[in-house]
This record gives sequence, structure tokens and C-alpha cells, in this order.
Amino acid sequence: MPGEKQTAVKYYVGVDVGSASVRAALVDGFGTVVAHAEQPIQIWEPRPDHYEQSSADIWAACCSVTKEVVRAVDASQIRGLGFDATCSLVVVDKQLQPLAVNSEGQNHRNVIMWMDHRAASQVKRINATQHRVLNYVGGAMSVEMQPPKLLWIKENLPESWKKVGYFFDLPDFLSWKATGVTARSLCTVVCKWTYSSDRGWDDGFWKMIGLEDLVKDKYEKIGQHVLSPGEAVGKGLTPDAAKDLGLPAGIAVAASLIDAHAGGLGVIGADVKGHNLPCENQPITSRVAMICGTSSCHMGVSESPIFVPGVWGPYFSAMVPGLWLNEGGQSATGKLIDHVVRGHVAFPELEAKAAASAHSIYTYLNSHLDLIKKSLPVGFLTVDLHVWPDFHGNRSPLTDLTLKGMVVGLTLSRGLDELALIYLATIQAIALGTRHILEVMQAAGHDITTLFLCGGLSKNPLFVQMHADITGKPVVLSKEVESVLVGAAILGACASGDFASIQEAMAKMGKIGRVVQPNHEHKRFYDKKYEVFLKLVEHQREYRSIMNSL
Repeated sequence: MPGEKQTAVKYYVGVDVGSASVRAALVDGFGTVVAHAEQPIQIWEPRPDHYEQSSADIWAACCSVTKEVVRAVDASQIRGLGFDATCSLVVVDKQLQPLAVNSEGQNHRNVIMWMDHRAASQVKRINATQHRVLNYVGGAMSVEMQPPKLLWIKENLPESWKKVGYFFDLPDFLSWKATGVTARSLCTVVCKWTYSSDRGWDDGFWKMIGLEDLVKDKYEKIGQHVLSPGEAVGKGLTPDAAKDLGLPAGIAVAASLIDAHAGGLGVIGADVKGHNLPCENQPITSRVAMICGTSSCHMGVSESPIFVPGVWGPYFSAMVPGLWLNEGGQSATGKLIDHVVRGHVAFPELEAKAAASAHSIYTYLNSHLDLIKKSLPVGFLTVDLHVWPDFHGNRSPLTDLTLKGMVVGLTLSRGLDELALIYLATIQAIALGTRHILEVMQAAGHDITTLFLCGGLSKNPLFVQMHADITGKPVVLSKEVESVLVGAAILGACASGDFASIQEAMAKMGKIGRVVQPNHEHKRFYDKKYEVFLKLVEHQREYRSIMNSL
């Protein structure tokens, strides 16, 4: 009304470092993304299973996208900054400069990516110790976690090991660059480094695996000061970082999250009233947040610790304060779909036809499946085609990084129909893998009624519908597709003091877009597909046993 004082809108910046790009969003206090920017980052693959990045390249991209999203608003309205990132390992020397993680001595390549499997022998030895800390990672540590990577560096790059100043999880590297404070997030050190929220570091574990030098320096290199996600770090943004990012010096910077956990924060606490969902009027422990990108993560919370064989956790307060977290996952999902589609002989034809129709290749494939289904439901086209999706090993619930992918039912066909069918079968295999993870979590004590999906694959309607049909559970999609960025912004909002708690910010900034219900008429078909799915891994183990007997 005329004469009334208008309340200035408050904004928060969320920055997300994914596997292949950095994204930033300007988000208001209602969880609306008002500006968004993205920039690719480089990946080096010097040899099989080795994936490296540059922390300087990543930080430069963070600065570029942040400057872009804040340029149109008054800087005084920006209240906080939150980061999330992949759980990659960043190494800097005693002068705080990048330090090589490769035998070539390329110092700018100082990041071992989360999906790097170079430490396979180290993780095998760590798991053979059966140390008690392994109980909190599903019984077996993953090669994607940091201790095996640290041990690999010590054993293979002794000169680099001597020069190390700090090892950071990538989310903590970003908060350090922004504030100059080396505090670590409880999320990263609990989920990927074996830190305990009540006991701290376990000296015996590090000594047992041959990393006793980290104990001797009182854990300075990997973290002596731990903060809860969303807690303010130091005195906020330093003048130098503020200049680089295009933000005011001193604004609040939050303790960070791993990217999947930020996605969970952005969706799992949304108000579901009026959507006729089984989780309405139930605690959020009845929900699983599924973050689907290059890989997929399945985040379930509980009021008391639940030990799930083959599923990471339970981690206390690693995502939602006061609740225990279990994290299932699939090592390759978006990457797997791309691999299968782009490697097919008919891909050039697909690419040309998609371009001619001004659609993405996946939108075109979805429409092509609709053309060839005839009177059948689309999903039934794969009655004779089955995929085991662990082309990059199994993260959950089998925790076997040596497993390989399988395709059963191939023909001599080389056309677009065959490409569309294997694309469909791959998506179904990923959804069947999700069902496998959920069933193991439920058998251990979780009560899961509803899936909340976010990430790039949640934009694909076929991927979403297959997850609903195959799991038999409704799928909730958030109003903002960029839920990971909303989750990062929630961190900044909490650090600013504008919300009393993470839970309050989750409820106010997480919004439901639409709900996809399962088609229960297709249940019998997918139950049979699931039977075949489980048989595939049995057969893989059988033939391995035969070959190992040579």
C-alpha cells in the first residue's frame, strides 16, 4: 500500500560443484531460484580409473558463476553463502599451493575425484582390518572414500606426501577459500573420513592402516575443528574472496555439505500437505531423498541409528541435525546412460534426428519409444532385454567395486529401435537397483513410503516414471529442479541467522512441484523383471567362481 515501508527481499547464494560443472544460484527466502549460472570444469583421466581435477580451475569457475548470478541485485540484500561439492580429495602443500596427486608431477592436477578407483588395493586392505569404524559405513569402506586415497598417495607419491600442508574434502576446500578458516564440516568428515560426532577421530584406526603420521600431527592436516552444516564459518567472507566472488566482504559463509546431502536438504523437508501422499502427517523418516546425476544417492534419515549392511552410515547429524543418516548409492547412473547411448552404433543417427527436431537426444528417445510401443505399455518393451547396471562397480547394497555390467538379450539389430530399447532397459536397471537398495534399508528397520527426486535425471519423465513403477512408491519432484542449489542456499540462510534451524529453513525453502504415482497395474511385470535382475548378479558370481578355479 502507498506509504507502507516495503521489506527488502533477502537473498542467499548457493554454489554447487558437480563432477563436470560448477553452478550457482541466487535464492530468496521462499526457496525460489531467481538467477542461475553454470560453467564446465575440466576432468583429466590419465589412465583407467584415475580421475583428476584442478582446485584452481574449480575455484575460478565458482567465482565466475557467482558473479553472474548476483549482478542484478543490491549486494546489501545478499545475506549468506553456502557451498556443496562432490566428495573429492583436494591436496595443498605447506605454502597452501596445489600439490600433485599424479606421478607426472602436475601440481595443478591436485584433486582426486570421488569416482576415482585408483585405491582399490588400499581399500581392500583397510576392509580386511574389520576395524570398528567400518560398522558406520555399512560394514565395508568404499574406494570412493578418503582414507584409501590418502594411503595411495603415501604409498605411491612419497615426495608429495612429505610436502602436504592440508588434505580437504572439496566442500571444505571451498569454505576455506571463502573464509581462510580450515574448519571442516561434520558432513564430510563423518561420511567420508571416519570421524565420529561423539568420539572424534579414532587413533587406532589410522595407526592400523599405516597413516599414523596423521595422528602424530594431531590431525592438523585433515581437520581439528569441526562445524555442523549451516554453522557460520569464522568471520565470514574475506575481502580477497569477496572480490573474487563479487559479494560483500563479511557476509556469512556456512559450513558446507557434500552435494548429495545438499540435494537431500533441498527436498526432504518440504511441506506435502494437500498432495495425498503416504508421508503426509508422518515424520521425514518415512521419506528418502534421491539425488540423481552422474551417480545416484539415496538418503534416508532415522531417529535412532540403523545399521544397514552395504549402505553407508548411520551418520549422526550429517545432513539433518539431530537425525541419523543412511546413504545408499549407485556409482554410475547418468554417466551409465550416456555411456550406453553414446557408445551405440546408431548414436550418430539419433543425434542428427534429435537436432533436426530441436529436441535433446533423451527427449527424442522417449518419443521414439512411444512410437514403437504399439499397444504395449512402454516399459514392457524390454521383456527379453535385461541390464545389470554396475559398469563401475556396486556401491550399495553389495559393496563390490569389482562387479561389471551385463546386458542379456542383444540381437544383431543396429538401428534406432535397438538403441531406444537398450536405453530403456538401462533406465529400468537403475530403478531396479534403487528398489534393491530400498528393500535392504527397509529390512534393516527403515519405514519408507515416498521418494523425493532431484538432480539432472529427475528432469527425464521416463526415468521418474520407471522409478515410481518399479519401486511401487510415489515420486515427489520439487518445484525448483535445482534442489541441490536450494540446499546450498539453505546453508547460507542458516549461517546468516535468518532462520532458527536447518529444519525451519528446509520447510520454508523446499517446495513441491508435482507428484508422479506408480502404475500398480504394471506391478507383476516389474516384480518379474526384479527377479531376473537379482539372478544376473548370481550368474556373474557363478561364472567368476568357475574362472577363478583355473
